[in-house]
Amino acid sequence: MISGLAHVNLTVPPGTLPQATAFYGETLGLKERAVPQLQKGTLAWFDIAESGQQIHIAFGPNEIKSSRHPCFRVESLEALVLLRRRIWEHFLRGGDAAPLEADDPGKEASGAKGVEYPQRFFARDYAGNRLEFTL
Repeated sequence: MISGLAHVNLTVPPGTLPQATAFYGETLGLKERAVPQLQKGTLAWFDIAESGQQIHIAFGPNEIKSSRHPCFRVESLEALVLLRRRIWEHFLRGGDAAPLEADDPGKEASGAKGVEYPQRFFARDYAGNRLEFTL
């Protein structure tokens, strides 16, 4: 009966939607879309390519070191390497939208080193949400 995911909701500190746009929109390359008028300023929504799936960002508490995470599928190994580099560069640049943790492209990924390594990596957004990226 279930045919897919419509969206995953991640929480961030109040007042940090500009950082969400900088990280999820600019660094990850997701397309921001309009939220319902009555919720403007309290949510940010991002489309995942043309899949119909979305990431929703809302204000709320967050466990900084939680292992809960969405996993984003990336279209190719080249795109995975490029995205890992973009996230790492944002981590190095710093700033209020910078990821709190990022896997260095020249080092091992922070996840389990099973047979799928190195075809995945992890990062934590500016609010501490753990994110996985894989083929």
